[in-house]
Amino acid sequence: MKHIIAIAAGGALGAVLRFWSAQAVQTAVAKHFPFGTLFVNVSGSLLMGVLYVVLVERGLLNDEWRAFLTIGMLGAFTTFSTFSIETVSLLTAGEWFKAMTNMILSVVLCVGAAWCGLVLARQFS
Repeated sequence: MKHIIAIAAGGALGAVLRFWSAQAVQTAVAKHFPFGTLFVNVSGSLLMGVLYVVLVERGLLNDEWRAFLTIGMLGAFTTFSTFSIETVSLLTAGEWFKAMTNMILSVVLCVGAAWCGLVLARQFS
């Protein structure tokens, strides 16, 4: 039961952080491309890489904290479902270039960010 509570609490925090972050980035940058969603997916991937090293490889926190941070907080913070619907919306609007750019940037940057997080966290051990 502790894991469920930890995941739920982390999910609530991650959802609020996603809303604030995506909204701030989208307002600051542009309204015609989903930069807010791209930002949370890339930064969430980076943080997941760091947390993987800290929580899984090094085991620095207990299982409840790992569940809170990774499954709960980052699970709610990253927005793959939002990315998907925004990309489909761009496609149905005939915005093929923007849709393809969003897909390529999201995959390349998020996977790259996760890798960078792993490398960075391993450097500071």
